[in-house]
Amino acid sequence: MLTADIIPSHKVAQWLLSHIHRFLNWFGLEKDRVTEEFLYTAIIVIAALFIGWAIGNLVRMIVRKWVKVRRPELAQELVQKHVIVHCCRIIPPLVILGLLPFAFTGHSIINTIIMRGLLIYTSIVVCMAICSVSSFTWARLEEKRNTRNLPLRGILDTIIGILWVITVIVCVAILVNRSPVALLTGLGAFAAVLMLVFKDSILGLVAGLQLSQNDMLHVGDWIVVPSTIANGIVTDVSLTAVKVRNWDNTIVTLPPYTLVSGSFQNWRGMSQSGVRQIARSILVDIYTITQATPEFLNTIIVRFPILKSYIEKLETSKETIFDPGTATVNGTIETNLGLYRAYLCEWLLNNPSISSSNQILVRLLAPTEYGIPLQVWCFTSTTAWTAYEAIQSALFEHIAVTAPEFGLRLFNDTSGADVLSIDTIPDPEVLNQAASTPQESQEEDRQAQK
Repeated sequence: MLTADIIPSHKVAQWLLSHIHRFLNWFGLEKDRVTEEFLYTAIIVIAALFIGWAIGNLVRMIVRKWVKVRRPELAQELVQKHVIVHCCRIIPPLVILGLLPFAFTGHSIINTIIMRGLLIYTSIVVCMAICSVSSFTWARLEEKRNTRNLPLRGILDTIIGILWVITVIVCVAILVNRSPVALLTGLGAFAAVLMLVFKDSILGLVAGLQLSQNDMLHVGDWIVVPSTIANGIVTDVSLTAVKVRNWDNTIVTLPPYTLVSGSFQNWRGMSQSGVRQIARSILVDIYTITQATPEFLNTIIVRFPILKSYIEKLETSKETIFDPGTATVNGTIETNLGLYRAYLCEWLLNNPSISSSNQILVRLLAPTEYGIPLQVWCFTSTTAWTAYEAIQSALFEHIAVTAPEFGLRLFNDTSGADVLSIDTIPDPEVLNQAASTPQESQEEDRQAQK
């Protein structure tokens, strides 16, 4: 029941009613029950609002003086999440609910309407207070290092959503004067509609749990989702959306279950390792690959002293040495290209921008109609984008400059400048000489036969 019978007698109410009765006696209105109820209600409402305001200010003052001294960030979060304000809003309706029933006699319609409105308001205020406390608690948990970047915000959104669903059910039950349990039993047909309404939330919750349990995604990760245009840093993970800031500063929003149901690339491992891979190839003209003669080896030793020990070691052993290590020189002294591969390995091993503790490899890929690809496989000692691109550019610029020193020509498709460099109109004297040459040859053959 939602009437005054469920509210027990209270000494404050009796004391307040007696004073109101005496006050009305002075004006000769002791038998005016309507005026008495109106004054009683007004006093209760004013008193409840004053009590809530006073307690709220008192609590805020305590927080400012005590929490700010010891933990200033905690006080700031309490203010930002409106925890104190929402919690103090519970006090006025509770005071009114405890004292208002004594203003009305019997089960009047006005009493029922006011009580139901107060109960609905109280339910909403309590839900808001619980949500603010939950948000504050979750914010404190996210500050821990082990949970800071985990995609757990979806769980908080689910909790808040469940609280509001329960609040709505309770408010409807109060409005129709029925038990919430009895109301839920009649919502079987409505369950399918609820499933459709909260489909994304349910899928997002399951996906968020999978992402968190398998440690697949953190806030701040660089991800690439091939099926979408997402290629950037994860800025937020909620119950229904994953926000990715692309490198052009555009925001891409994805449903969490897209990441679980499909595939995506996470570059967190690269960032945590501190190194980044270079795996790029350049085409070499296969017709410029020649055998390395002793004179050529001596020229290379003079031009590139870094290869002296390597060439002397292979000349002494009389056979090619293959080292299975990750950061070793792989090449030969049989051809100019094999010698160039050895030079690039030595250059990479002595380059401080290249990580010598990771794989360093210079290899040949399958030949194509454009030449034979020479691939450089190594890792930079930094993951910074600008530094990485600078190191990679400097590497291939060095390849382009040093390859001709080994007698190699890099492939470059015919351009306009190449076409213009060809003489398209031949010299007339050359044409006349070419035309007269066959006739002179035939005359000489005839004289020889005679």
